[in-house]
This record gives sequence, C-alpha cells and structure tokens, in this order.
Amino acid sequence: MNRSLVLATLLASGFALGAAAQTPTAAAAAPAGSTRIAIFAFQAAVAQTNEGQRNFADLQKKYLPRENELKARNDEIESLTKQLQAQGATLSETARAAQARTIDEKKKKLDRDAEDLRTEGAQEANGMYNNLASKVYDVMASYAQDQGYSIVLDVSQQQNPILFALPSTDITKPVVGAYNVKSGVPAPPPQPPAAPAPQAKPQAPAAH
Repeated sequence: MNRSLVLATLLASGFALGAAAQTPTAAAAAPAGSTRIAIFAFQAAVAQTNEGQRNFADLQKKYLPRENELKARNDEIESLTKQLQAQGATLSETARAAQARTIDEKKKKLDRDAEDLRTEGAQEANGMYNNLASKVYDVMASYAQDQGYSIVLDVSQQQNPILFALPSTDITKPVVGAYNVKSGVPAPPPQPPAAPAPQAKPQAPAAH
C-alpha cells in the first residue's frame, strides 16, 4: 500500500510541484520596442508561496493519523498472511479456509477505506489548489501589466513550446514574492536536518 496517499494526491494535483518543476532556459529577449514576453512556472509558483507550503503541510498533518491507521492494518494483513503460509500445512482445511476468508475480508475493507481516503484527499487538495491558484494568477497578471509584459507563457507543463529563454524573462520568483507580501503569510520554519545514520562500531580484535 502506498505510504502516503495524500502526498500522491497532492503531486497529481500540482500542489507539490514546487521542487520538481523546472523552468527551461526559454524565448529570447525581444528587441526594444517590440512585444515583451515573460515565462512563468505557474504550478511551481502556487506550491512555492508561503500559503501553499503552509496549506500543503496542514493537509498532510490532517490526514496523517488515517494514513498511519491504514498502514497498521496493512501490516496486520501481511502478518496474518505470513502466519497462514507458515502454518497452513498444520491447519485443518476448515481452519485454513476460515483464516484465508478473514484475510480477504480485511483486504477488501482496507482497499475501500484507502480509496475513500484518496477520494476525500483529492477533493480537498484540488479545491485548495484551485482557490490558491486563482489568487496567484491575479497577482501574476497585475505584476505582468506593471512590468510592461504583453504575453506570459506558462512553462509548468513538461511539454511546452518554449525551447529557450533568458533568465531575465522568468517572472516566477518575483511573483511569488509579491504574493507572499500580499497574503501576509509568513515563511514556514526551516525543516530540521535529518539525523545522520548511526555508524557501526568497530569490533574489537579477538583475543588470542
């Protein structure tokens, strides 16, 4: 079973694409007096806002207890399956069939509950993303007009028509900054560094 059903849902909705989205090096700078074109990683911008990071963390935290409960039930099913495999030869046919039926019922119930969690998480994640995306779009449009851009191209999708662009045409970072100022949501606290893996102690040489 997937360890984090909600995380998978967020990735599918585009809410967690901040780290994964890549802006191509895209559309060359236009000559003076011609149409100004900017590029914008829309999905990444939504995810990188302070509000987006906060909402993403809150959603994960909300569903974590249910995910942990599903994980515990999945572990129980795996343990019962191993027991049946190990003891199957010593059990009567009736007892073996009864235990197999119990495992099958638990699996079906787990699958239904996992699908319910995926559906509920998808609905909430999509609603959260769409609400925030509309607000980010408004800030982006206002920023583009203020800076004199006539066209803004979205480079969020992996397949897009942009082959080359100067970094100066990318307005993702300044728009995110402008949105953070407007929203007033503070930056999330830095994550503590992961604890280093314990190293094996060298064994003392055997006494002779």
